[in-house]
Parts: sequence; structure tokens; C-alpha cells
Amino acid sequence: MEPRRPKAQRYLPSSPFRPPAEVPVESFLVSDRVTHDTFGLGRVIAVEESVAVVVDFGTRQERIPTPYHKLSKL
Repeated sequence: MEPRRPKAQRYLPSSPFRPPAEVPVESFLVSDRVTHDTFGLGRVIAVEESVAVVVDFGTRQERIPTPYHKLSKL
């Protein structure tokens, strides 16, 4: 006698228990103008693919890792 296998979960679109949808990661290029909620306006000076971006905010340079929650392209 074989043990029963659990059925695959089927999530309804309106279910509060469904797995979170994947959020697309925004891509940045060198010299893109960006804004950050904490640091303000800046320009991308280096890109580490799918890892982080380095942004020059004028008075400081910051490395911002993915996902870029507070960073948006202008």
C-alpha cells in the first residue's frame, strides 16, 4: 500500500493565501538619472548586473542593492 501524495495547491486569483507575485526588477544603465526616497536626485555611475547600482548623489556615492525599493528612474 502506497502512501497518498498531497495534491498540488491551486491558488485562486482572489485568495489572500496565494504566493506573492514576482515583482519585475527595474534595470538601470550608466548615466541614467534617478531619484531615491532618502538620498534625492542622482546619476547612475556603475551597474553590477542583477546585484546593485552605484549612484552619485552629488555629495555622496551610494551602492544600492537589488531590489531597488526606494530607487526609481526619471
